[in-house]
Amino acid sequence: MVAGPTANPPVGFPHNIRAAHPLASGVFGLVVMSLWNWLMPALFGVRPITFWQALGMWLLSRLLFGSFQGYSNDRRSRARLIDRWEQMSPEERAKFRERLRHRWEPLEEAERSS
Repeated sequence: MVAGPTANPPVGFPHNIRAAHPLASGVFGLVVMSLWNWLMPALFGVRPITFWQALGMWLLSRLLFGSFQGYSNDRRSRARLIDRWEQMSPEERAKFRERLRHRWEPLEEAERSS
């Protein structure tokens, strides 16, 4: 087998990676539905859910609590941020810190007033 862009992909490998996304979403939907229908009725007495409800819950949880990117991207982002920080001058770092402080001021004021 020849390596490189002209190499034949392995058997079963999707030619377009986007073709695998709906399949993966369907698998996650089935996993969520199976876990919900197995645990939640027994533990909390709630009704079982359908596949589409499970898929909707999975998508909603990804939007609210995570992203659709893998964890390896988080490591790359952190490394990129560290590289950018190390290339900054002390003045640029001070300016960056000041911008962060101003960004979080409304949150701190709300905490003080409550």
